[in-house]
Amino acid sequence: MSVTPSKPVLAAAIGLPALLAVVVAAFGVIGGSAAAPPPAPGDDKTGPLALVSIDAPDAGSKACDDLVKALPSQITDAGQQVPRRELAKPAPPATVAWGDSQHEPIVLRCGMGRPPELTQTAQLGTVNDVQWLDVVGDAGTLTHYVVDRSVYVALTESKDAGTGPVQEVSAAVKKALPAQPVAPNPG
Repeated sequence: MSVTPSKPVLAAAIGLPALLAVVVAAFGVIGGSAAAPPPAPGDDKTGPLALVSIDAPDAGSKACDDLVKALPSQITDAGQQVPRRELAKPAPPATVAWGDSQHEPIVLRCGMGRPPELTQTAQLGTVNDVQWLDVVGDAGTLTHYVVDRSVYVALTESKDAGTGPVQEVSAAVKKALPAQPVAPNPG
């Protein structure tokens, strides 16, 4: 024997869960920011920046040491001065970052391996007598590689950043590291 629920019981069975979902969603929109977890270390734009270590076989070289010493304490991004940012420990060697609460981090890593994108036909740009290879990354980043010095240098920034970081790093590279011929990957 089957029993068919009355229309009011059926309406309540369908309507109450829908009403509960609307109330929970409204609470999330209105009070959601209070329930958000605190930012992870290095994600708050003001504390030490946490960076993962990546393969940088020449990071301990004298060339990288000379470059890091020549880098500015502030860098211009979109017309504004951006200070150096402390790196969380343990910090990768020969790595420097700039950033503050108003600017996404700009990260320089010295001693990188030769970028695979550096081919015979790669399009290079020259800024202040330093040759750069631009590689677009995921997550809205752009990495510029210095490709005409004894070590490879990577400067990673937001795709929306201005030209100031590349110009200022180029000046430091030119001062600290002598130019040499570009050595593209074979093939």
